[in-house]
Amino acid sequence: MTLNLLRRTTLVVVVAVLLAGTSMSSPARDAPVIAAASDLQFAVAEIAEAFRADTGHEVRLSFGSTGNFARQIRAGAPFQVFMAADETFIADLHADGLTQDEGDRYALGRIVIMVPHGSSLKPDGSLENLAEMLAAGRIRRFAIANPDHAPYGMRAREALTAKGLWSDLQPVMVFGENVSQAAQFALSGNAEGGIIAYSLALAPRLAARGTHALIPAAWHEPLHQRMVLLNNAGPVARAFYAYMNEPAAREIMDRYGFVLPEGD
Repeated sequence: MTLNLLRRTTLVVVVAVLLAGTSMSSPARDAPVIAAASDLQFAVAEIAEAFRADTGHEVRLSFGSTGNFARQIRAGAPFQVFMAADETFIADLHADGLTQDEGDRYALGRIVIMVPHGSSLKPDGSLENLAEMLAAGRIRRFAIANPDHAPYGMRAREALTAKGLWSDLQPVMVFGENVSQAAQFALSGNAEGGIIAYSLALAPRLAARGTHALIPAAWHEPLHQRMVLLNNAGPVARAFYAYMNEPAAREIMDRYGFVLPEGD
């Protein structure tokens, strides 16, 4: 796959949660759709299952880039809850009358450098090894989310700029449409690594494929993550929104490395 094709590839993940009962099935078509930033792919999938088990209600989950979701909401997409990786997108939507209120901050995200097993790049949060290997011409590909619309890509760009590496990395940079796709690129074996969400690096499915290190939070603007009810939100969407503050949901978020509002 060429670099240009990688950059054009779009990954949209739709997760179906379990129906009440013992059999597996797709959610009912009238279940509300939750638009969630892709760093939430594993955490919110678990929360949706817990929500179904505790309440008997189900939701449909769509994961992707916060910026792309914001554009879709403006175009009339029928989401009922928006869980953004950067609260500024919600502030803009609220200013334009597209949300019920200003929403609630639900987490602070972090970024990590992650490398696949067998990579010559070290998972060094200071990015010193990345700088050394780049200077030596030993980086073939390095992945981040597209900073034009993905908050985790924006923060990766800020961190790389703070380290003085952004310009030099351009010839080998691979952009994922969202941070989940960037993680797949980083761990594909065709790249030395990448900068992704801490929550994804902690997910067992990805943790088994590589190692990671936190990048200093002072190197980039904070990832204040906020959720909001959209104007068409119904009772099940409202219940899921409230469930995000319940102990079961908060334990899952904590396990995936999110800093909860009290610790923000």
